[in-house]
Amino acid sequence: MSRVHSDELLAQVAALPGMPGVYRYFDAAGALLYVGKARDLKKRVSSYFQKTHGGTRIGHMVGSIARMETTVVRSEAEALLLENNLIKTLAPKYNILFRDDKSYPYLKITAAGPTELSTSRQTAPSDFPRVAYYRGAVDKKHRYFGPFPSAWAVKESILLLQKVFRLRTCEDTVFANRTRPCLLYQIKRCSGPCVHYIAPADYAQDVRNAERFLDGETQEVLKALEQRMMAHAEKLEFEQAAELRNQMGALSRVLHQQSMDTGSDKDVDILAVKVQGGRACVNLAMVRGGRHLGDRPYFPSHVDDAVALQAADGEGVAQPVEVQVLEAFIAQHYIDVPVPSALITSEPVSKELMDALSAQAGQRLTAVHNPREQRRQWLEMAEKNAALQLARLLAEEGSQQARTRALVDALDLAPDDLEQFRIECFDISHTAGESTQASCVVFHHHKMQSSEYRRFKIEGITPGDDYAAMRQVLTRRYAKFAPVQAEAHDVSAVEDLAPEPDAAAPVEDPPAGAELPAEAAAPKAAAATARLPDLVLVDGGKGQVSMAREVFTALGLDLGLIVGVEKGEGRKVGLEELVFADGRHKATLARDSAALMLVAQIRDEAHRFAITGMRAARAKVRVGGSKIEEIPGIGPKRRARLLQRFGGVRGVAAASVEDIATVEGVSRELADRIYRALH
Repeated sequence: MSRVHSDELLAQVAALPGMPGVYRYFDAAGALLYVGKARDLKKRVSSYFQKTHGGTRIGHMVGSIARMETTVVRSEAEALLLENNLIKTLAPKYNILFRDDKSYPYLKITAAGPTELSTSRQTAPSDFPRVAYYRGAVDKKHRYFGPFPSAWAVKESILLLQKVFRLRTCEDTVFANRTRPCLLYQIKRCSGPCVHYIAPADYAQDVRNAERFLDGETQEVLKALEQRMMAHAEKLEFEQAAELRNQMGALSRVLHQQSMDTGSDKDVDILAVKVQGGRACVNLAMVRGGRHLGDRPYFPSHVDDAVALQAADGEGVAQPVEVQVLEAFIAQHYIDVPVPSALITSEPVSKELMDALSAQAGQRLTAVHNPREQRRQWLEMAEKNAALQLARLLAEEGSQQARTRALVDALDLAPDDLEQFRIECFDISHTAGESTQASCVVFHHHKMQSSEYRRFKIEGITPGDDYAAMRQVLTRRYAKFAPVQAEAHDVSAVEDLAPEPDAAAPVEDPPAGAELPAEAAAPKAAAATARLPDLVLVDGGKGQVSMAREVFTALGLDLGLIVGVEKGEGRKVGLEELVFADGRHKATLARDSAALMLVAQIRDEAHRFAITGMRAARAKVRVGGSKIEEIPGIGPKRRARLLQRFGGVRGVAAASVEDIATVEGVSRELADRIYRALH
């Protein structure tokens, strides 16, 4: 075994059992390097330490292993599922990793039942279920259809249901206060349940037909509509029969337009993989209820490292990279997404993987390679889309590198490695001096790095003094890099706000009140900023650049790093000028230059990040009227009654649950919800 590792680690490897399980490698700093599974833990793990991997990236990874953890499981299938759960949650550096920044949207049909909304009518909003777009945790009392690959697919399906079945989409608060039908009724997109233009039983039948249609029972729905139409015709109820005839015609047109509905499959996922230029794309197309809903591309990271690791582990014949990427996607993607009974794949998938997924899903799942007829058409379309999406990605990455190169050339810089070229940009935002915040955004690896963004709460300055705010934020950001510490700048009094969340999560701005030390709040971000950036952009002209020059001079840092982005004549976009702190003359870049486009993008992102942080901070000290309207069950009338009773929003916030419940139309449960929302 290798002598570069500690005796304790080598003894741990030697003591491993010959059982299936999962192993995890860590470096000396505790960072997770790799997660792997094995049919025989002892054999697999030992192979890494018995071979000489040379100066390859895999050799570097193995040489970095300082600690190992293992988990023994009952079977290789269990090991596979555990491995991919850990990969998805821990994001190891050397595994093929699929990151998805959004949950899937669903189409939701609300359940019929009692309502909290007071109404003088005999029917309540909940007597007429509504169809809606939904994304989030699932409530079992409602029906959900999906998942859908995009919001567009959900909204198209809702429009389809409106055309054919005329289900309502309005909120309960709107429904309860209607006295005449809305425009959707006029254009035949709703049956007008809010004004009693349809009986609850007939509406319930439309809801059942819509659900059957979404489940793929289209022919059954058509037959049921035809039977109802004939029954009305026999009773000489020609108006009702005509309505059903029109509904059948609308449904037939929809089915005719859905050119991919001819197959018998109801729920199928089509998966095609394309690898080129060191990058990969998995294109996922979805068929739900017999309808093709569109597709969605995924781009994994760490493909080269993971492929090299599999070739180095010594167990069996290495799989083609396309197979590795596809199996990694399937194993990670379906951890928290419902899996359909059939997968159509562009590459063969191992039986062990499908057996593990079947055990997890509690039903028999199949993966079909080289399909025929309709399935073949679906797969060919998915393969074509995968190739197009990968070509687009490679073109974008090439253009991103070209923009970075253009900026480096325009500023006459000479970075050691263009890939590592790093820019930090600062902006100040406040409202008439209130809630002053500074933002720092980061451009690295040719793109914005949202996980490394920082916000700084500015205190102890004259309100509205942007120069003092810039002095404070630059001092706090770069004092740790100073070769000589300047006693004049005390940076310990105020701490940084939380960073922008990791790109793996839905990208939202962090809460303005999260006051955490930079290193404690984001060790990942702190590690990433262990060196000075190659360029420091400040949003402003001579004044802000002069302030930055003072800070860098006091800290003993290179003035050549500072560049100000000064707005041009009339503050028009494209006429910006670059102001330098080291005495160079202003630079004016061509309006269509790639360098100026990059500078403008980074500056605008800093401005956006500062504005959103300032607004969030301001909202903490101001109780906004819109906060009440955002509470479910509160419409314009209830809001007006609350504000009138308590004299404004602050009065509502100061009231007890019992006081709020005395307002007309507000139940005890709704009063409790209002109180919790405002506190």
